[in-house]
Amino acid sequence: MPLHSDTNVRTFSYGAHSRQRMDVWWHNTGERHPAVFIVHGGWWSGGDKKATASISQSYAQLGYTVISINYRLSGDAAWPAQRSDALNAIATMRKHAETFNMDPDRYVVLGFSAGGHIAAAVGTYGDGSPGLRGVAAVSPVISPLTAYSDGDAGGDAYQRKLRKATVALAGGCAPTQCPKIWSSMEVAFHASAGDAPMLTLHSDDEFVPPYQSELLKQTLDEVGVKMTIRTMPGVQHSSALYREPGVAEGVQSWIASRLAK
Repeated sequence: MPLHSDTNVRTFSYGAHSRQRMDVWWHNTGERHPAVFIVHGGWWSGGDKKATASISQSYAQLGYTVISINYRLSGDAAWPAQRSDALNAIATMRKHAETFNMDPDRYVVLGFSAGGHIAAAVGTYGDGSPGLRGVAAVSPVISPLTAYSDGDAGGDAYQRKLRKATVALAGGCAPTQCPKIWSSMEVAFHASAGDAPMLTLHSDDEFVPPYQSELLKQTLDEVGVKMTIRTMPGVQHSSALYREPGVAEGVQSWIASRLAK
């Protein structure tokens, strides 16, 4: 499906660092459009917004304003720089919403793997964010502490790699060395009644297992925020899971329900 003739696509800066860039798809015509912010994965240490270009385009084709963000990687800055960058990109777009014919009070965040962790952390930051209607995350690392434990000597190669990635995200220190940073990274520790509803998706046997999301769901249930966890058979992770039959459509349907007026 081609992009609508009224669709513009450009890259903008939301900060001084070379990684603080966002690709924006927006529509000139019609009422202000709700927005979808997309956060790429890559172990927090790599990846790029270009990897989600086809996903971004699919949401632009559905009529949304789409913002695909890059953020400082763990080699650039330790946590919470990544969450701060996502929040900054959102704030920048809301400030300039009129320019992009965007509804600043109707947006969702969609993240993949490490980007799913960032998206979920945005969702539980403070007591809710203005205009945030929902967070959807595919294979999100909801609990870096759990990933660290799973990646010990008994873990498989991907689990051990994820353990190293969580340590790098924390600035090179283990949980016992800098507990405050690890506490900040742990999404469930920050759940509150003002948070937006969440949808997470995992494969049953992938290296970021569904029980990470279950830890968050338990906490969100306690504060009265709805969270849905969907699982698929197999080991597919992140964008590969998103490409499984029916997954993208299910996420799109959930997002549409959250962004309805």
